[in-house]
Amino acid sequence: MKLILIYGPPAVGKLTVSNEIAALTGYKVFHNHLSIDCIEPIFAFGSPPFYKLIELIRVETVAEAARQNVNLIYTFCYAKDFDDPHVDKIINALQSNGGKACFVLLTCDRKELERRVTDESRRKFGKANNTVILNELLSKYDLFSVAPQQASLCLDTTNLSPQQAAQQIIEHYKLL
Repeated sequence: MKLILIYGPPAVGKLTVSNEIAALTGYKVFHNHLSIDCIEPIFAFGSPPFYKLIELIRVETVAEAARQNVNLIYTFCYAKDFDDPHVDKIINALQSNGGKACFVLLTCDRKELERRVTDESRRKFGKANNTVILNELLSKYDLFSVAPQQASLCLDTTNLSPQQAAQQIIEHYKLL
């Protein structure tokens, strides 16, 4: 089982690229807002129970996918240092159940992120959808650094179509 962990700042194209990969490979997409949408109606965003349950859902979903040999694409907005414990848990759950991780960092020019963040498609999943939220996140966290857990394929999506990015990921990690 392979886990393609696609991470990067909001509006970089994580879900769009993931859906392209899924269409070409049959991998399942587990984007981070699925777990958020499940918990947020019950517990306030950012509260201790919210984070506890989000973590549980994400880690156990990856673990079970590995146990069942279901190839998975996991999207995540990785904040350097802050999210290292979560990424470690994901990797441990994956590897202890026989899975292999393939990391992909998507980056993009900040002006392009500011343009993309207001796209209507972002509202559907309650994503950051304005430049105020985007700039708050970018000033508070380092969202452009490579996760230290293992090597990452790094792609700049500023001028790269989702189809081109997906193809590069598929070729790099030999997903077909």
